[in-house]
Amino acid sequence: MNAIVIKNNQQIPFDSIPTLEYNKFLEYNTALLQNEDCHCVNYYGIAVQENVKLICCIANDKDATILLSSSLVGLETPLECFAQHHLAFEKFEREIHENFGIPFLNHPWLKPVRYPFNASNKNNTIANYPFFKIESEELHEVGVGPIHAGIIEPGHFRFLCNGEQILHLEIQLGYQHRGIETLFLQKKKLIERHTLAENISGDSVVGHTTAFANLWESLCNVETTEQAHFERTLALELERIAVHTGDLSGMCTDVAYQLGSAVYGRLRTPIINFFQLWCGNRIAKGLIRSGYSNFPFTNELGEKLKTVLEAFETDFEEISKATFAAPTVLGRLEKTGIITNQVGKNIGLVGMAARMTNINRDIRSSHPYHLYSTILHQPILKHHGDAYSRARIKYREIQQSITYIKTLLNAIPSHNTTKIEMPKPTPNAFILSMIEGWRGEICHCAITNAQGELVHYKIKDPSFHNWLAMALAVRNNEISDFPISNKSFNLSYAGHDL
Repeated sequence: MNAIVIKNNQQIPFDSIPTLEYNKFLEYNTALLQNEDCHCVNYYGIAVQENVKLICCIANDKDATILLSSSLVGLETPLECFAQHHLAFEKFEREIHENFGIPFLNHPWLKPVRYPFNASNKNNTIANYPFFKIESEELHEVGVGPIHAGIIEPGHFRFLCNGEQILHLEIQLGYQHRGIETLFLQKKKLIERHTLAENISGDSVVGHTTAFANLWESLCNVETTEQAHFERTLALELERIAVHTGDLSGMCTDVAYQLGSAVYGRLRTPIINFFQLWCGNRIAKGLIRSGYSNFPFTNELGEKLKTVLEAFETDFEEISKATFAAPTVLGRLEKTGIITNQVGKNIGLVGMAARMTNINRDIRSSHPYHLYSTILHQPILKHHGDAYSRARIKYREIQQSITYIKTLLNAIPSHNTTKIEMPKPTPNAFILSMIEGWRGEICHCAITNAQGELVHYKIKDPSFHNWLAMALAVRNNEISDFPISNKSFNLSYAGHDL
């Protein structure tokens, strides 16, 4: 047996994951990605005495399954890389190399990913990052960041330009590695772990906390309540509306369309203010908890949310009609920051960034959880892969989320404040939990020991897949178009750096 097949949020004995000889491991997993229904959800290593156990998780989106396999390798053993067969593995292998020093042969470029405090090679520092260079009198470099003019997280962008034209962009991250995966092992209280999940990426509080809560309930053999299914689905779609609306405002700002910038920015406010009304925090910290509902959603809240959405929809449709008809907006968004369907498949895009290139990748439909199986979610796809496609997906997904929420509000479950006493997690177990955040696929994995204690926790934000797309999208664009592409992807620094 090459792999064990599981479903989303299904725990299994850790030892049931087949351990393959490395060449067979490589051959099996790279062959899976020849099937367009499959993509790599996670690929990482864990220390096992003087060796590393590599664990590869490949999702089959057609069958709603995840295929797990592993291989035990030595720290110093040179290994043929997966990335030479499929580029989607390149970032995963760079992280494994950075963490354990495993030398991968024929890899495109084994550059550091994050500069974690526990990296295998302490001589690799962010100050000596090996940027790609071209020697030429006609070309020049432009550096942006890591400190930015706005209040955003640190990241450095190094452009190689011929006049105004971008020939190459390299994105250097890793400035704020917090060791958050290690903290999940060190912090023993459940409330501490919920707090960690809420701070993985500040714009995806609901997404990451839901992934953790789902994982923890499954690991502890606690059945998720009808109320929790409802509230988490509702909160995920509200978070999607809020962030997409803010992104449309930011994109209007970047193309100097002040009316759109102001109105979309104003429209985001009542959505996040509803989170404040619901749980006391505008970005939903404190809302999602394993085993119980921290802030039960009531019929009264339902009526207030209907009022908020009714007012939102009217102005949202009016400003969207004006925005997408404005020649000055279309002139800047259309054919800007293009990623083709084939490039998207090659680099393993997820979420909205995949769907803009007509790649049907959405965990809500392929590996459904909570109420998405009853909603029968249909992903919104675009074909041109440019900033305009990304803007239109945001617009259409906001409409879709409003429709879903209205349907949910017709059947609000009875609220219950009973707190389930969470039992100890299953010992010697492995579990994988995926959800579709507003940005795309979030994946959390956990492993327990014989006492049921966490011994490994792995987090993957969708930005881990998609930052390379941002770098490729701006090639042959003018450097003044970079902010538009950057905002249209709106990737996470913190979610990447961990």
